[in-house]
Amino acid sequence: MRPRINTNARRMRSGAVSLALIGSFGLVAACGGTGGNKADAGLRASPGGSLPGMPGGSGPPPSMAGMPMPSPSAATAGAAAPVAGDRVAIKNFAFAPAVLTVPVGTTVTWTNQDSDAHTVTSSGSGGPLNSKALGTNDTFSHTFTKAGTFTYLCSIHPFMTATVTVTR
Repeated sequence: MRPRINTNARRMRSGAVSLALIGSFGLVAACGGTGGNKADAGLRASPGGSLPGMPGGSGPPPSMAGMPMPSPSAATAGAAAPVAGDRVAIKNFAFAPAVLTVPVGTTVTWTNQDSDAHTVTSSGSGGPLNSKALGTNDTFSHTFTKAGTFTYLCSIHPFMTATVTVTR
């Protein structure tokens, strides 16, 4: 799919030029000048056309004072807690639960609920998990016969990762 590019520049009251690019990632807009637009948070294009804080820009980046920052406890609150069970859903390009704890002898079943194909593949070499590409509603099962921590991923989408911890 080719992105649409709107190159129709228009003059704003301040004399600045606005340019919008609409592509597969959404809307990207650039504006500059010396007008009174408060929405630009003080960003002004330098004579060379770059913005402060950007590569080749002039001056330091604009201040982020007043922006709320997450607390350290909020940053770790999103960490996945181990879940007991024997089923893992593959949906929204993620394994759910991302951390599963099972006893030795448990058969875990993964079900692909996405419209895209995914795999269940051990991280590194020699791991026990090695599914074929799973289509929508396809399943893969594996019985864990020894204790340990087994990390895995989708080999098609390697950002999808999870862990099964097998206990005695």
